[in-house]
Amino acid sequence: MKKEFRFIDLFAGIGGMRIAFDKAGGKCVFSSEWNKFSQQTYEANFGEVPDGDITKIETKDIPTHDILVGGFPCQPFSIAGVSSKNSLGRKHGFEDETQGTLFFDIVRIIRDKKPKAFLLENVKNLKSHDKGKTFKVIMKKLQEDLGYDVHVKIVDASSVVPQHRERIFIVGFKKPMDFKFPKMIDKRPTLANILQKNVDEKYTLKDGTWNSLQRHKAKHKAKGNGFGFNLVTNTKEIAKTLSARYYKDGAEILIAQKRKNPRKLTPRECASLMGFPKSFKIEVSDNQAYRQFGNAVVVPVVKEIAKSIVKTVQKNKTRKTILDYA
Repeated sequence: MKKEFRFIDLFAGIGGMRIAFDKAGGKCVFSSEWNKFSQQTYEANFGEVPDGDITKIETKDIPTHDILVGGFPCQPFSIAGVSSKNSLGRKHGFEDETQGTLFFDIVRIIRDKKPKAFLLENVKNLKSHDKGKTFKVIMKKLQEDLGYDVHVKIVDASSVVPQHRERIFIVGFKKPMDFKFPKMIDKRPTLANILQKNVDEKYTLKDGTWNSLQRHKAKHKAKGNGFGFNLVTNTKEIAKTLSARYYKDGAEILIAQKRKNPRKLTPRECASLMGFPKSFKIEVSDNQAYRQFGNAVVVPVVKEIAKSIVKTVQKNKTRKTILDYA
């Protein structure tokens, strides 16, 4: 198949964005991911190790490309990340020196390489973080400073995978384009579609973990809080959002079992929950796999958005007005 465009994969994780843009006819000419375990998974599936820390890579060393894609780190902006950092007395958002400023490396690369389009992904909370100030800075950089035509939408992946997962997608074009986010076809998937049979006993919670989770939930319930585990008793439903902390105890998605403690999802089930193909290789520990899929994009969602971006660029149909971010 002839590759129709060139793209780069920033903050690549395990390559969910790459799968989508490969499928849309693109050729990945550069990738960057600093986590060594994610690099291992990426190499197992794409045959190459991504470059490391993007802050240490000069733009002159990044190949020319048509489309830039990147799910820049979301922990500084996520509800869980902000709560965690507040409790530790640490900064969050753009004041997070290690992760929050990585957005400006995207700005640096777009400014120097001038791709025809970009796709950025982050948590829904990015839009409301710091009373909307963070998002306003992002949009000002992309629209006013870089001059790109920017389109934004929060998409819930529950129409294509059995999981409630809202993420913000930011699409930009070098010139004003007639772009619309694709409408996700509602496939009404349920957990029953992804659960495996004859699951290894190691995924069943030990008595100590299960008792601890029940005590924790009872304590919060007595205080009128809703915190605690989520037990799935009906597999015709969809799951809560899979997070990177799933490796700890699986609390957000536990599967009920007859006459024994509930179990966690297996890494392969997590891959399916995120829409990764069955052929996707998992060659890291279970704990690392849980972290990786909890941080990943939902592949079918990005596939649809990628197709729309590529079609828009190829049609080259422009508009006269640029959307306002206010």
